[in-house]
Amino acid sequence: MNAGLASLTVPLSTAKAVNDVSTAVLAKALDNNRAYGEGLIELIDSAAMERSVNPSVGGNIDVSV
Repeated sequence: MNAGLASLTVPLSTAKAVNDVSTAVLAKALDNNRAYGEGLIELIDSAAMERSVNPSVGGNIDVSV
């Protein structure tokens, strides 16, 4: 029975390492998405500020064919 347990230690150790790497990758992706979202909010806020200063800018699009 001990030989069975000993043979499981390597696969369990490998699974733990894979799990740790996967968790680290997901954490990094979450950080990147959070930073992207914050940048997008900042961009939207700056566009809203521009519209408050110059309300006529960007409100209309002239298209001619």
